Parts: sequence; structure tokens; C-alpha cells
Amino acid sequence: MVKEIERAGIPVVHMCTVVPISLTVGANRIVPTVAIPYPLGNPKLSGEDEKKLRRELVQNALEALKTEVHGQTVFDN
Repeated sequence: MVKEIERAGIPVVHMCTVVPISLTVGANRIVPTVAIPYPLGNPKLSGEDEKKLRRELVQNALEALKTEVHGQTVFDN
């Protein structure tokens, strides 16, 4: 679905826990996340630290969204 949305001219960020799968499906902007059961969080963290983690992941995705790419790009922190 990511490729189809991009084909329509809308940039997409694929946030995922398994980067090789995102590469296989052809996502252009890939932001790695935490873990399969908790892609955008970590229940072992305090509430404040988890909020900080989530904010960083979303900010990374927004930066990826603003970035022009030519082909598949993984945006690590």
C-alpha cells in the first residue's frame, strides 16, 4: 500500500520493527521502531521516558517525510 500511496504523489513514512520487510515491500522512507509487540513504545520505561521515546520516533518520521529521497532510505536516529 505504501508504494501505491507514493505513486499517487503523497509521501509516506513506513515505521516498522523489521526493516528488511519494509525494504522488500518497496517502502521509500523507513523509520525503524522499538520492537514487534511495542513498535512505538517500551513498557519497561517510566511514563515520562516512554513519552520522550515516542516523541523522538514521531519527530524522526516527520523529518523523513520532509526529506526528498531517491530510492529506499532508512532513517535511523
